[in-house]
Amino acid sequence: MSESAKVSQQSPSDEVVRKHKEYLWPAVTNYYKRPLVADHASMQYLWDIEGKKYLDFFGGIVTIGVGHCNPKVTSKIKAQVDKLQHTSTLFPNEAIVALAEKLAQITPGKLQKSFFTSSGTEANEAAILLARMAGPSYDVIALRHAYAGSSMLAKGVTGQAPWRKSGVISVGVSHALSPYCYRCPLGLRYPDCGVACANDVENLVQTTTSGSIAAFIAEPIQGVGGFITPPPEYFKIVYRIVKNYGGVFISDEVQTGFGRTGKKWFGIEQWEVTPDIITCAKSLGNGVPIGATVATGELADKFQGLTISTFGGNPVTSVAARAVIEVIEEENLLENAHVVGGYFRKRLEELQEKHALIGDVRGMGMMQALELVRDRKTKEPAPAETNQLLERARENGLLIGKGGLFGNVIRMAPPMNISKVDVDEGIRLLDKSLSEVSL
Repeated sequence: MSESAKVSQQSPSDEVVRKHKEYLWPAVTNYYKRPLVADHASMQYLWDIEGKKYLDFFGGIVTIGVGHCNPKVTSKIKAQVDKLQHTSTLFPNEAIVALAEKLAQITPGKLQKSFFTSSGTEANEAAILLARMAGPSYDVIALRHAYAGSSMLAKGVTGQAPWRKSGVISVGVSHALSPYCYRCPLGLRYPDCGVACANDVENLVQTTTSGSIAAFIAEPIQGVGGFITPPPEYFKIVYRIVKNYGGVFISDEVQTGFGRTGKKWFGIEQWEVTPDIITCAKSLGNGVPIGATVATGELADKFQGLTISTFGGNPVTSVAARAVIEVIEEENLLENAHVVGGYFRKRLEELQEKHALIGDVRGMGMMQALELVRDRKTKEPAPAETNQLLERARENGLLIGKGGLFGNVIRMAPPMNISKVDVDEGIRLLDKSLSEVSL
């Protein structure tokens, strides 16, 4: 066959994937053996470049909180682009002030002051920088199985080997045991364990730090770690320890923020703890690049020196984020994420009874996961089967994500404004796909 004939047989996806491999870093990971080339999307649906329609239950890594291209958000973005697109933080504008004021109203406790960036990585960097400036120590406690971003400091905070390559040196960062009840690192069982993993944080401070700490940073539900969800007492115990040793409590809400866990604006509120700093991104912008670090006024005053952000809080992203919050309020999506998320969880547990591959169902609200195992007794991870399930689900028209240290956790975070009808369709496609996995 001639080269021209081969080219004519290629699909539009093939050409995009070929150029992706030619011009982008090989480390830029794609899902699927034949990567999906997205073309357009609307609310809970996405279409590839060949025109195939998918029900999106992952939303660009837990990012699409109020639906793809939601017109209530995009209309305001379009208007702002024509009015004022960029100023940097050197020049105040109405949009950044309106967003910061709204965040001060919905964040818990006395969190009143915001610093805006372009990503969750930067938001976490800013939080740790501020904590180290304000605290008695350079030491930071993070969690094993955590994911904090792609910068060198964020990699140092991250607690998973696949995301820590490049010779990361975790200077001043110690990693506490993860509250991973399904695979308890201490071999215990909740609740008889007495939440020993939380109490061990004190021993970690006493043995791996200077005896005082700048901060403790954790995701309320560990995202890339596989939606690891701590027991109810966990963060209250850790909070007391953190305060006893001089640290600030940083809640990484990059994935759990803005109603994702249901009923509350921020995930940490589900554990009845009020943090000193909240970091957020993803759903705040509903696809527009944004990061925010929200702190108490007392802490914000302790930032030393000057700082700017070229793109942080620019008028377009600020307007987009403010519009997202308005949609969540107007459509009562905190409640919808709780009610429909609870229904979603019930349907997933029904699948667990049917499919032996599902070892654990966990999560909260519109943030649910399935941990896949080859044997429920031994809990042997099933990464190959997880990849199979992703492929089958894609073929059947359902987009889901994966995660976990062993690559065996299915992560699902559909838009928070989906209905029970969407859940039923997602479960039908997931059930069909699970039945097609070779064991």
